[in-house]
Amino acid sequence: MNSNVSILADIPEELHFSLKSYLETHPHWDQDRVFAAALSLFLLQNNTSQAIDPDQSHRACAKVYLEALFQSN
Repeated sequence: MNSNVSILADIPEELHFSLKSYLETHPHWDQDRVFAAALSLFLLQNNTSQAIDPDQSHRACAKVYLEALFQSN
């Protein structure tokens, strides 16, 4: 079962403008999809063994990342 959690985050203005520009030229992407892909990739690249079940955590992040990349409209 997939569930979503809303977050509120401040980002640098330059990053906001870059994201806005990207979304304007890639209409099949939205802000939520970009953030899910970016956050899951960050967690995959910076995996720590401090998680309760690091293998499960890694698989879950990989699943979210791949789903975000290959999501169909």
